[in-house]
Amino acid sequence: MEKLLLQKFNAYVRENQLIAPGDRILLTVSGGVDSMVMLSLFARSGYDIGVAHCNFQLRGEESLEDEQLVERTAACFGVPFHNKRFATREEMERTGESVQMAARRLRYEWFNALCDEHGYTAIAIAHQADDSIETFFINLLRGTGLRGLTGISVLNGRVIRPLLFASRKEIAEYAVANRIDFREDSSNRSTKYLRNKIRLGLIPRIREINPKFTDLMSANVQRLVDAQLFINRSIELLRRTAVEEHEGLTVIDPARIDRAFPLDFVIYEMLNSGYGFKGDVTDALCRALEKGAAGRRFYSRDYMACIDRGRIVISPIPQEDPCDVVIEENAHRAYCGNSVLYFEWLDIDNVETANVPANVALLDAGKLRFPLAARRWNAGDHFVPFGMTGHKKVSDLLIDEKVPLPEKQRQFVLTSGEDIVWVIGRRTDDRYRLTSSTEQVLRITREIVS
Repeated sequence: MEKLLLQKFNAYVRENQLIAPGDRILLTVSGGVDSMVMLSLFARSGYDIGVAHCNFQLRGEESLEDEQLVERTAACFGVPFHNKRFATREEMERTGESVQMAARRLRYEWFNALCDEHGYTAIAIAHQADDSIETFFINLLRGTGLRGLTGISVLNGRVIRPLLFASRKEIAEYAVANRIDFREDSSNRSTKYLRNKIRLGLIPRIREINPKFTDLMSANVQRLVDAQLFINRSIELLRRTAVEEHEGLTVIDPARIDRAFPLDFVIYEMLNSGYGFKGDVTDALCRALEKGAAGRRFYSRDYMACIDRGRIVISPIPQEDPCDVVIEENAHRAYCGNSVLYFEWLDIDNVETANVPANVALLDAGKLRFPLAARRWNAGDHFVPFGMTGHKKVSDLLIDEKVPLPEKQRQFVLTSGEDIVWVIGRRTDDRYRLTSSTEQVLRITREIVS
């Protein structure tokens, strides 16, 4: 098994042209079995490598022991070792990000800085075949287009994933055969996270039905990748007919799209690729287009689209644009600025009110008037901060919290009628707090998206 995996590794790297002569590779090594095996494979293959380890300081002594193992192993192989300890919890409190989003942003910022400083040309991540399959199911359950079902890409800019050919079982067998020390993150056994629910609950049951499930799904995902490549090429050909660029605007004319194609799907692909519009947003835009509506604006993180005389006009979001987003009562999520808001309706008996993080709002649903709206804050905005009785300007809150100017410009508020019910990611309005008479709760979770 050990020789076979090494041979497959080198063949996979060659076939996918992941490494060119003279490349220097930064290996991201957590101390888990996947990344420790990746380090062994690279070292045994003679590549010019360095090791980067992130200590997010979230698991106490466990995090320190992970760091020490990776440092010892890098020394045994005689390769450079880079380590950084992150104040992850403080960063989460500052930005309102989830632990996964904060950790991802912090590590990739650092990896790219290491590449620039030390001349690394690629960043190797130890995702393997089972990770890609789990991503397929995560996206399927959350709702996605075909692109979301293509698993994890083998190459994305500087990032390479040279273990996507190998199953978790193959990697574990290699580690045992080569006496490779590794650490197991205790959070991997928790079913708190969706990925672990799929890994520990769903997939073992499917594998009972078909023991060759990993090979079968890997082949299925590759077919979906091929289908997406075909779609990408088709969309580019359609763009030549239906899309015009002038004066900083992109104009899509649906009348120029062959009616033999599914129009809504084509518009989604055009708006998603390059402009970042999500499926929920493009669905709403297509409904408005079908009804002949005009004037309403639709937003991605950096772009605004509107309907003008049956055409879709896309432009960068103007600095002064309020980015108004209407949120209907049955909405499950909404996008505003660089954030996505997730909505859950809960009975008061099922709500945990202690230690609620800043990126979560608990509102008395009975007091809300729909539709809600999310928009950029205005200079005159005011609300009643949770725990207070008097009004306070949003601008004063941002000053008190020492929010830097770029973040102020990205600050959104959630409104119900004329009331601001949440300065998103910072403070809810006391008038909408949960009380002894509350029966139903609207829980809103904000996550920052890249």
